[in-house]
Amino acid sequence: MSDVKAQSGRNEASVMNRSVMTQLLVDKLKSGEAVIGGIGNSNFDLWASGQRPQNFYMLGSMGLATPIALGVALAQPQRKVFALDGDGSILMQLGALGTVAAEVSKNLAIIIWDNGLYQITGSQKTLTSAGADLVAIAKGAGIAQSYWAFDQAHFESLIERALVEDGPWFIAVRIDAEKPAGVTERDPVKIRLNFMQGLGAKP
Repeated sequence: MSDVKAQSGRNEASVMNRSVMTQLLVDKLKSGEAVIGGIGNSNFDLWASGQRPQNFYMLGSMGLATPIALGVALAQPQRKVFALDGDGSILMQLGALGTVAAEVSKNLAIIIWDNGLYQITGSQKTLTSAGADLVAIAKGAGIAQSYWAFDQAHFESLIERALVEDGPWFIAVRIDAEKPAGVTERDPVKIRLNFMQGLGAKP
């Protein structure tokens, strides 16, 4: 699928399943890439995809997956870093997108799961359900490599590019409201220590 079509908006994107897309992403990681799973279902599906030592599972701190991923990307510029975030979370922290663009973090990719809902708190509607286009917002913030994934093949293509080409990247995926494939073990100390070891920051 051409990038010309990828310039179209949210309404043209196919609705996909977050669990399936998360597993597809993880299956493509072969070089110790870091993945920051945002709160709730974003990290639940990341956990269910297989507990890699380079995964960080956020418990609370809504809106901070992208800033945390940016920090990891700046600290370890040789490592590809992915942030997995929801539409509600990124709407809370839109200023981070301008910072990502200003820092020109070539190794960072932000993936947004957008179902137009604050699903984990009762499925209240987010602003994307009323027309806010997160890709347009990211482009406006200065992230030139910002795209809607229009189907699974296009998502795979964008991930493959993000793994080998310079970013920063912003990839938005319209998802359904299905439940996650699992639930993350709620042990913040263990999560932190495992992640530090996975990044070589702790013996």
